[in-house]
This record gives sequence, structure tokens and C-alpha cells, in this order.
Amino acid sequence: MDIDEEPSGKHGLKGLGRKSLDSLRVGVVVLDAEDHPVLVNPAARAMGLLRSGGAPGTIAAHPILRTLAGQVRRTGVRREVELDLPRGRAGNAQAPLGLHLRAVALNSTHVAVEAADVTESHRLARVRRDFVANVSHELKTPIGALQLLAEALLDATELPGTSPEAQSEDLIAARRFAERIHHESARMGRLVNELLELTRLQGAEPLPTPEPVALDWVIAEVIDRTRTTASAKHIEVVYTGPKGATVYGSDSQMATAVTNLVENAIAYSGENTRVALTMRHDEEWIEIDVTDQGIGIAPHDVDRIFERFYRADQARSRSTGGTGLGLAIVKHIATNHGGRVEVSSTLGGGSTFTLRLPARPPESPLPLPAAIEIESGAAGLPSA
Repeated sequence: MDIDEEPSGKHGLKGLGRKSLDSLRVGVVVLDAEDHPVLVNPAARAMGLLRSGGAPGTIAAHPILRTLAGQVRRTGVRREVELDLPRGRAGNAQAPLGLHLRAVALNSTHVAVEAADVTESHRLARVRRDFVANVSHELKTPIGALQLLAEALLDATELPGTSPEAQSEDLIAARRFAERIHHESARMGRLVNELLELTRLQGAEPLPTPEPVALDWVIAEVIDRTRTTASAKHIEVVYTGPKGATVYGSDSQMATAVTNLVENAIAYSGENTRVALTMRHDEEWIEIDVTDQGIGIAPHDVDRIFERFYRADQARSRSTGGTGLGLAIVKHIATNHGGRVEVSSTLGGGSTFTLRLPARPPESPLPLPAAIEIESGAAGLPSA
């Protein structure tokens, strides 16, 4: 039943629901069991959520809406997604339309889809990502040159066979400055590389097609990558858990996420301690715990440690050469793979970071139709 067909009642409310929908800035489309649009407001038409139907004079809902509606009917769970849709005719240089779509089941057959225009926020996010990526790329060359010059200075200030007592104060000071330049340029290089990685994860580049990833390989890769750092502090990195587990996504990103967690644990742990990797899994989820015996995290810092550049202990972070981006990268990798990362910690009693990932293959991506198929408006449905 269309809203306009509802009885007016003693309060004379006939058509009030329709007028309310028509006044909304968000688009609303209600689809029936056959995915035919039975209710559309003007905002949805303006966003191009309708297209020409199979028969002349008919209209149909956008394929994205039909896909969302089908997923909601199958799972019974509300679905939300943000995406960019091409608009206008082919060859039009107009920016894509950013939409936040929310699909909710009204009953066993009908699904309502709400569409909010987030084009401006998407544009600002793209500008920010492009700026960070461009600046980071430009910085790589001078930073690399600084590192080479610092190494040359270190070689020039090293006099073979000369005891420290016989060296002049100027030479000792020059070597100390060269060592500092080398250390800081290396740290800046890591910062630039992690900024580029974070920019890619935030959507500046498309995500790779999800593939089966053997977690045995990931664990072995992580232990190999962190062996030198752990040995320098006499920290033992051990793994306990089942073998043969599989997740779906990017093997390189998985290895990066777990490596960042282990390196973080090593950096904030004392010498002669232990970092434990533990894995658990069931039919739905795989969880990887990284537990250290380090300094722990204060309760007021726990909710913020996954923010970019946030550091719970500023002085210690600088001394360990941290960039403040490692945990932010872990969070984005987990989110991009449909999972999440959590932490439990006691100040002075160590921390446990848990990376939770789906154990099943992800759903097929939503199809994006060609721009020419999108209609900005069509006749045949009651609207206003």
C-alpha cells in the first residue's frame, strides 16, 4: 500500500507521510519482493537511483539498491555501504556522486533503502589522501639523499686505528652529529613509507582481490621480520595455536598488520621478556593475540592508541623511533578485511592486542554499472 492510500483517520493525516518523505534531503526508495520500486521520494530521483526498465515507459531501481535489498532479505541484517557512483552521461567530467546507503527490511518482502549524499566529504577525503600521497612521494628523494650524506659523514669521521682519546673534540662532535642525522633521517624515511601505506589503505588505491591467505605463512613471516629487533633486546617471540588456518584478503597486508603489533610489543617491552603470539578460530572468526610483558597502557589512553600519531608515552616513543602510525595501519587493515582490532591492558602489567578476522570468504563486491545506465529521473511512479 502506498502511503497516499492510507485512511485519513479522525486527525486528517492522509498524505502527511508522503509529504514528510518528500521533504527529506535523503533519498528513500522502497522495493517490493520483486525489487520493483513502490515508493520513491524526489531526493532519490535527483540522486539517480532509478534507471529505465526493461519495457518502454517503465523504471527500475539502481542495481546497487537491488543488490543491497537482496542481501538484507537473505540475512535479515541491516546493510550499510558507502560508495561513489558515476553520474551523468558517459564522458561527463562531473565528479562522482558519493552516497551512504542504508538498507532495512520493513517486512518479509519489502526493503527500504535510505541514501545520503556524502559527495563533499568524499571529495575532501580524496583531496587529503592525494595531498599526503603527493607530499610523501616528494619527500622520499630528499630523505634518501640525507641518509646517504649522513652515511658518508659517518665514514669520513671514522679514522681507523685511532683511539678515541687521540681524536679531536671537533671530530668527535662531527661524528655524533652525523649519527644523529642518520638516525633521524631513517626515522623520517619510515614515517614517509608508513604515510604512503596508510594512504593506500584509506582508499587512495583499490584494494586487491581477496584471496585465501595461509596464516602459517603469515606467522612465519612475522617471526622472521622481527627476529633482529627481538634479539637485540633478548626478547623471545613464540607462537602457540593450530596450524592450517586460512583467512581471506591480502597476504602482504595481513603480514604487515601482525608485524606492526609484534614490533609494537617489542618496542614497549623490557629486555629478557617474552612476546606471545596465540591464535584461536571457529567457523566465523579467527583471532590472533599478541601479548607482551611491557609497560602497559593507561585506561585513558586505550581508546586513542589507534589514532594516527597518538602516543601514550611520548618520550619512550621518540627513543624507540616510533612514528605513531603503526597501530593506525593495523586498524585500517583489519577494517578493510571485515574485522577489527582490540586491546586489553594493565598499566605496568603488559598488553594484549587481538586481531579479529572473518574465517569465511567475503561477499561478492557490489556491482558498479556504467554511467550511461543511470537515470536522474523517470516517469511512471507517484512521487509528490
